[in-house]
Amino acid sequence: MNKFALVIIFVIAFSALCFAAGPLVWSVNSRADVMKGDARGVSVDSDGTIGLAPKLTEVFKSGQPYVWSSATDAAGNVYLGTGGDGKIFRVDASGKGTLFTDLTEMNVSALALGRSGEIYAATSPDGKVYKIDAAGKADVYFEPKEKYIWSLAVLSDGSLAVGTGGGGKIYKVKSANATPESSLLFDTSETHIISFATDKQGNLYAGTDSNGLVMKFGADGKPFGLLDSPLREIHDLAVGPDGSIYVLALGESASAPKAADAAATPAATPEGKTVSVEKPSLTPEAPPKSRYDLTAAKSAVYHILPDGSTDIIWASPSVTGFSLVANQAGNGVLLGTSDKGRIYNITNEGRDTLVLQTDANQISTMRSAGNSFFATSSNQGSLYRFGPETVAEGTYDSAVLDAKATATWGRIWWRSGGSVTIQTRTGNTEKADETWSAWNSAASDPKGMQVASPKAKYLQWRAVLKAPGATLSEVSLSFVPRNIAPEVLSIQILPTNVGLVANPPQQIDPNIELTGLDPVVFGIPNAAVPPRRVYQRGATSLQWTAEDRNGDKLVYDVYYKEVGDANFRLLRGGLTDNFIAIDGQSLADGRYVFKIVAKDSPSNPAGTALSGERLTEPIDIDNTPPVVTSVTNAATKAVFSAVDKASYLVRAEYSINGGEWKPIYADDGISDSPSETYSVDVPAAGGEYAITIRVYDVNGNSGNARTVVKK
Repeated sequence: MNKFALVIIFVIAFSALCFAAGPLVWSVNSRADVMKGDARGVSVDSDGTIGLAPKLTEVFKSGQPYVWSSATDAAGNVYLGTGGDGKIFRVDASGKGTLFTDLTEMNVSALALGRSGEIYAATSPDGKVYKIDAAGKADVYFEPKEKYIWSLAVLSDGSLAVGTGGGGKIYKVKSANATPESSLLFDTSETHIISFATDKQGNLYAGTDSNGLVMKFGADGKPFGLLDSPLREIHDLAVGPDGSIYVLALGESASAPKAADAAATPAATPEGKTVSVEKPSLTPEAPPKSRYDLTAAKSAVYHILPDGSTDIIWASPSVTGFSLVANQAGNGVLLGTSDKGRIYNITNEGRDTLVLQTDANQISTMRSAGNSFFATSSNQGSLYRFGPETVAEGTYDSAVLDAKATATWGRIWWRSGGSVTIQTRTGNTEKADETWSAWNSAASDPKGMQVASPKAKYLQWRAVLKAPGATLSEVSLSFVPRNIAPEVLSIQILPTNVGLVANPPQQIDPNIELTGLDPVVFGIPNAAVPPRRVYQRGATSLQWTAEDRNGDKLVYDVYYKEVGDANFRLLRGGLTDNFIAIDGQSLADGRYVFKIVAKDSPSNPAGTALSGERLTEPIDIDNTPPVVTSVTNAATKAVFSAVDKASYLVRAEYSINGGEWKPIYADDGISDSPSETYSVDVPAAGGEYAITIRVYDVNGNSGNARTVVKK
């Protein structure tokens, strides 16, 4: 079994009054479903096993909503460029942070460390580049007359590369006799130059928006395209120790939040996940897509090898990455995301591990510092340090289980190593709040315990892992939702004479049902095959839809009564199909009401099954044809009278001497009453004419009459 998947199975051992027959088991044993929960001080490896995470320390709170850029110097200082007040902070090696300088623009979108220890800072909007000395004194160093400056990099000759937005230009700025001199390195056809990176050989790498290009500039300043991604923005670049390049590409531009109009807009807070439980199904899942299929990707990580070849090592349709830093060990990168402020480790082979989860909304930048790493966050803007040591204790909170009805909780059990304890809590609001029960006493025996939390619709469990080496690979919980009566949602009444015939069902090996397996596993569709519509004299057919909130199997009883009668009578019982064709000729003419009763008895013990019902509107049963008689027979006109005792007349037609049938209106202009008179004009030419008229009532019954006219 895959580790940590939401798999629902039957355990035939539990029953309770007014509850469904067998309990359900919520087994979290696939990585995908572990990722729906919240990790605090724990990591999740590629197969879904939960373990202790690197130690995470919040070093400094900037008090600003965003940290857009960061840089580190040789002394261990970390510089933070923020938004939306344009402040730069310096955090020393001891973790003490101070305001380094306060610029006039709203966002400090890029920072770079000069060769002599000076700091270059780019601002947006109305982009300028500032040069800041060790004392924090800032002077305008370069003003390219571009609205945005997204990226800075110090080149091997000490000059500064400046990437702009709006025009997509790259400038090269160099100090000569204390006076900066600028030149246009390259004017791209792109909208923005979002990211820069440099390698030991002095090459400059640039990532763009909106065509997702990565370009390499050698010593001669000429560009060479390395990557053309189908995703629009190259948001970050990182150089590996072997000279390979890691590329973070985004499906939608992340540059917009750095603009002035977004400075006051908080990032969206990720909502918690709720998992719903259905009756067991072993329906094969759709095969996973290749990570090279980026048609629905929000973000992807490329690995450009030193020889220029390219691999996609990670892609996600749901997670948006924001920052990259290369692993100094040489195998992959760390990826900071907006997914609950999570940081992932991604190897060159495509395996990813959730390293840790922060309390931030997004990890905006990352930097390496020996064996540890720095990460900055946005909303709110803080500086974190993590690794290399692991935490002594971590917790994991599962997604919230939606039992869909008030549930009786059974036992919870798990697979683990080391010191792991489990707690539960329950409530009746979709998100856990102050109205939920408190966490119950922790249990440490993996064989499990009876859940002591109150009956409720929702449940959540928490795992506490303690050093050394605690791991958790599966948690299972049994429960029985309160049985809810089925509902008949609608009834469709088909026109008279339209019958319904069941299509032949696909034959199912009886052993499949005996073992409780879903026929879908064997390629047999579980959806009912709709019936065929056929002509059936006098038939009254009903089709209905029904729903059971517990997912129980349903059977149906059909009752009828004549309008005015006190009691219903059973017409047909124990139907497994959701339709019936009634032989109208088996009922006397009159107005009837039918009742459909849905029962969940196949899935519940005797005495606990529930039912729901719905009535039809009154339906006319009319099997008697109209009576048609010849009233007068004149040389110019034949007059007929038609009477229907059970309903009303709707149309008529006539034929002369066996010729084609032609429509005719009633004498009052419309056929719409139980009795009508029809007049047929006799042809003007002399002779003998046999005139036949045929009259229909609303239920398709017909009567006719014939007369002979001589002229």
